[in-house]
Amino acid sequence: MGEGGQGIRTTGADVLVDTLLANGVDVCFANPGTSEMHFVAALDRKPELRCILGLSEGLVTGAADGYARMTGRPAATLLHTGPGLSNGLANLHNARRARAAVVNIVGDHASHHLPLDAPLTTDIESLAAPMSNWVRRVKDPADVGPTVAAAVQAALTPPGVATMILPADAAWGTLALATAPQKAPIEAPRPASAETVREVARLIRSNPQGIAMVVSGAAAQADGLAVAGRIAAACGIQLFNEVLVAHTQRGRGRVAPARIPYPIDMALATLKDVRVLILVGAPEPVAFFAYPGMPGRLVPEGCTVATLARHGEDLKATLEALGDELGVSPTGPLPTAGTPTDTGEPSGPLTEDAIAVIVAHKVPEDAIVCDEGVTSARRFFALSAFSAPHDLIMQTGGAIGDGIPLATGAAIACPDRKVICLQADGSAMYNIQGLWTQARENLDIVTVIFSNRTYAILHAEMRNVGVGEIGTNARQMLNLDNPALDWVSLARGLGVEAAVATSCEAFAALFSAALSRRGPFLIEARLA
Repeated sequence: MGEGGQGIRTTGADVLVDTLLANGVDVCFANPGTSEMHFVAALDRKPELRCILGLSEGLVTGAADGYARMTGRPAATLLHTGPGLSNGLANLHNARRARAAVVNIVGDHASHHLPLDAPLTTDIESLAAPMSNWVRRVKDPADVGPTVAAAVQAALTPPGVATMILPADAAWGTLALATAPQKAPIEAPRPASAETVREVARLIRSNPQGIAMVVSGAAAQADGLAVAGRIAAACGIQLFNEVLVAHTQRGRGRVAPARIPYPIDMALATLKDVRVLILVGAPEPVAFFAYPGMPGRLVPEGCTVATLARHGEDLKATLEALGDELGVSPTGPLPTAGTPTDTGEPSGPLTEDAIAVIVAHKVPEDAIVCDEGVTSARRFFALSAFSAPHDLIMQTGGAIGDGIPLATGAAIACPDRKVICLQADGSAMYNIQGLWTQARENLDIVTVIFSNRTYAILHAEMRNVGVGEIGTNARQMLNLDNPALDWVSLARGLGVEAAVATSCEAFAALFSAALSRRGPFLIEARLA
């Protein structure tokens, strides 16, 4: 019995938390407002749900994405009405492109308050739809449990972004009769059809050369890569990761696909001899943008593009079925990367390539590398094939500002693993608030800022679209040197220890020291 002899009430907010927990969702990244206060109050009664405060919604949605990529299950987000959701949409776009499981809970005005058109009233459904696979509004307190269960099911089958809208009166309203939390039925993924496997095998047999395969999802994890690698070695197939990699496992002893390059001229050259392109959980690679005189598709004209298995299907089982159809031994030797070309430690002034070499040499076993180095960290991917075994996740949708959030979510998901964030300086400013959350939660993250004081990728894009000379006004839009960002002061102001390195020797020493201790640390790698 509660105070004054009253029974303990079950509110919609309590049902929300109970149903999340019953469905294995025990982490929530949150930036709440007035409409979500009953959810926040329910947390005191349900400490099993770990709620992590983010000071920007971009951090909240990006961290949920990083968590999902590393666990394979959703975290929840808690966002305040339409404007709060809008602030997080860019990283929900990245999560959708990563095919990550996320359950968004967007608080809204009480149902009877909506007709008054109060300042925060928005069309949340229309805002959520472009970045969500599933959107539903809760009708009343009794509808909370079924909607939560349906959201979790939608986020997992197949993995993607699900958004539920929770009116305040549905959260504070009480239920006449408490019931057990509803569990969502989750079907295990099934392999692609036998007919599809046979057709892809026929294409491979009938094309002795010019075959490539792009792997993603479970096909880009160590076990899936082992199957794909043996097929590739036996049949002379080139193996690729996507341009932007949602999650793969790299390092010594593992199959090491090449990455399709981002620059269009390099991507076209890489794929110019491909006659059959096989997709395993990945879409067909295309150019990021339209460029004058350049094609949008990256495969050459006449190339056959065949989908072996789609996102949501059992990619590893489908690859195994393809191996059986082709007579590939499942126990044969694994094709792995050859000999590294960079064996010594660089010295002298600090450069992008030197950072990539040093980090690749020093990555600890079982680390997680979050790469939003954009142009600065491109060389790291190839070098990482020779690093200690580790996981690699990248910003996937082209919406910059995801590196610090992804690292934050990955560290929450895997608290016993070192997380390394390779972060461009311009995109770091989008969600720098994540450093505060890293300090508050004492997350084991080393952030490396590539401090070149410019949007280097945009300088390259100016050239790609045919602009040869960049004048004063254009340069003002592309450079970050007036004034220069003081990363050490910014990090310390948010509670994270930091230091600056201007030479290879200083960077190597700082990076080694940061790896040897626990907790967040930021290195401003000031490039020559």
